[in-house]
Amino acid sequence: MTPFMFENAAIRGGIVQLDQTLISALQHQHLPSNLKTALGELMAASALLASSIKMDGVLILQIQAETDLKLLVVECDSALKMRATAKWVGEIEHTDFLTLIQNGYCLLTLHPKVGEPYQSIVPLEGSSIAEILENYMLRSQQIETKLVLTCDGTQAAGMLLQKLPEQTTVDGDAWNRMNHLASTLTVLELQNLSAQKLLTLLFSEEDIRVFDARATTFFCGCTRQKVGNMLNILGVDEVTEMLNDLKQLEVNCDFCNKLYVFDAVDALEATRSSAALKSNTTH
Repeated sequence: MTPFMFENAAIRGGIVQLDQTLISALQHQHLPSNLKTALGELMAASALLASSIKMDGVLILQIQAETDLKLLVVECDSALKMRATAKWVGEIEHTDFLTLIQNGYCLLTLHPKVGEPYQSIVPLEGSSIAEILENYMLRSQQIETKLVLTCDGTQAAGMLLQKLPEQTTVDGDAWNRMNHLASTLTVLELQNLSAQKLLTLLFSEEDIRVFDARATTFFCGCTRQKVGNMLNILGVDEVTEMLNDLKQLEVNCDFCNKLYVFDAVDALEATRSSAALKSNTTH
């Protein structure tokens, strides 16, 4: 992930190329090819957006629909640790992605380590994930944004440009000019050229400050305790009923597919401990 800024224009940007991070994030999930492509583009976009936000915490980017595709979600923290997953029903691999997300919504949630979470929701507008997020940023955040995104299933990449509040000394035509130049970027160039070569190729006449590149990584924060908390939410009665049928509970993490096994003693202990904690808190 390589951030940059134009010295003589109120425009910031970033270039991200995800290789092993994408493979690690999706390798344990049996995703249709169209959803793998969409998640890859969303991962690239989330890294770009997270890098542009001055926040110590987690950015969660979601697309929700009421079709056979229920949810696409990517989490990216301020250290660029990422994970992603999807929820769907039926056979959707050969269904056009825009059909799958019709009448859907885009949600962006910020979970800072200090302070209250923030969430904004807007209808999906656009013919690609890049256009959808451009419209989201304009409608919800009032920030003009240009995104170029690509994913072939094994590699994802993206470039972001954002227009900052105008300064009196700034070139007034800069945004339109940079937008046009960014539009000439090809998929092969974005996937195969380094960030420095891309910037030189696109903006050779511009004065650009390039910041240190940052590594992206796949990271899943699932733990046995968090799965136990999920059992707490179900409650003693429902967990007991499930144990009558299954003898033990097996839970796979949606993100990394790690298996957590709870026998009857462990499962009921988790729910009872929760009940006792709630009782003590109440009194």
